[in-house]
Amino acid sequence: MKRLYRSTTDQLVAGICGGIGEYLEIDPNVIRVIWVIITAITGFVPGIVVYILLWIILPQRGQARP
Repeated sequence: MKRLYRSTTDQLVAGICGGIGEYLEIDPNVIRVIWVIITAITGFVPGIVVYILLWIILPQRGQARP
């Protein structure tokens, strides 16, 4: 069973895009570019808020789920 985690090996800020890339089995840089484009198109605030929420909600790989 696949689970979505924050990446501990491929992270620039919090490992969100790295974790999504690992989960979807694609290059995390593609996720990062898509994330930046969507964030810029929506006016920055929604993309930043979603990123922070995912940072809080998603556990790092190897951490126990609360």
